[in-house]
Amino acid sequence: MTGAAGKATAADIDALLPQTQCTRCGYAGCRPYAEAILAGEADINQCPPGGATTLAALARLTGRPARPLDPARGVEGADLVAVIDEAACIGCARCLPPCPVDAIVGTNRRMHTVIAALCTGCELCLPPCPVDCIRLVPRAAHIPPSPRAPTAAQNRARYDARNARIARRAGERQALLDARKRAAGAAASPARTPEGTP
Repeated sequence: MTGAAGKATAADIDALLPQTQCTRCGYAGCRPYAEAILAGEADINQCPPGGATTLAALARLTGRPARPLDPARGVEGADLVAVIDEAACIGCARCLPPCPVDAIVGTNRRMHTVIAALCTGCELCLPPCPVDCIRLVPRAAHIPPSPRAPTAAQNRARYDARNARIARRAGERQALLDARKRAAGAAASPARTPEGTP
């Protein structure tokens, strides 16, 4: 590993990543990985979804030597898409929060499904499923035929929109809790009477 990447910025590095937000690089998403590359804390060969094409582009941008993908991070493979065995799905909704691009739809106690056109194949929905009803299949083998994979820009836009929605809801919830605390505090305070009155 070398030091910081010449004149490249974290945004430049992030723009070359596939935006699957899969965390296989060892970071919480593509942007944190890009920042780690820039800081010299991570090597450029930690992105299995990006594969050889992304590794070569990162080498050109950063001036670091091109190296094979780190096998500890996984292997480059076919473009994958998650598929839910809808008959086995118990509707627990545990697969919804980890999906970085909101490609899974469903509600508690109801069947869930994956919108194949949005799925990045990140694998983050697999571990939380208590009944192992989710599997990854090559996009080319998906039935019915799946549209081509979303672009990195589309992935980034959906990821950013999801994070903005989560932050907005958290802010709204906190404001509601604060208002309830203020109301409870006001109700618990003894009423003050003007001085001199009995």
